[in-house]
Amino acid sequence: MMSPFKVKLLSLLPKTLRTKIVSEAIEWYIKKYVDLEINGLEKLNNIKGPIIFVCNHLSNSDALILNKVLKEKKPYFVAGIKLTKDPVTNFGMEVVKTININPNTPDKEAINQMISTIKNGNNMLIFPEGTRSRTASMNEGKKGVLLPVRLTKANVVPISICGSEKVLPISKNGNMGDEKWQIGKVTVNIGEAIDMPKKVKEETKHEYDDRCIEMLMKKIAVMLPESYRGVYE
Repeated sequence: MMSPFKVKLLSLLPKTLRTKIVSEAIEWYIKKYVDLEINGLEKLNNIKGPIIFVCNHLSNSDALILNKVLKEKKPYFVAGIKLTKDPVTNFGMEVVKTININPNTPDKEAINQMISTIKNGNNMLIFPEGTRSRTASMNEGKKGVLLPVRLTKANVVPISICGSEKVLPISKNGNMGDEKWQIGKVTVNIGEAIDMPKKVKEETKHEYDDRCIEMLMKKIAVMLPESYRGVYE
């Protein structure tokens, strides 16, 4: 939690200086509170071309931790526009490269930005569930993630994260600025690149989309402890 005085002080600073201070603070928080285990990073070494990472979502610390894990890949993160409304989470978004999207809407501007960002050779991370899990177990993935995958033909790499829900728990009052860091272990597993299935003649588009998102989400789930797999057990 950041005091209102610190929030006000940071908001008055030039963005470049504020970003530097916040970036150093995030690095300090991760070093102090997170016992970080990373598995599978070497799988990215031989991938050529842009990557769309897909990951389950547990905490507002996810993007901060994954930004550190994937620093060599410098990914953009797709984030809900509401994160810009809270000054504390907005500071974090200034450190992590983000594309803001209105969840559960056909946000054409954000989708076009995502596609052009990937086509320009950048990497991206998307949380297909669209929101943090309140139970620490996976929710259904939203099919919107399939559009940039198909239109860019980027490599798709699944990532699982667990333990972050204990490091920066979701606040009970709904105020993201009140969330406090706790000491805990976070495990990040990086999977092999996925070959998305081809549509078969008998399938409707709806059936094909269902099959694709189910496969994609199960690639994430299989890297998680069973208690985290939720609807993808």
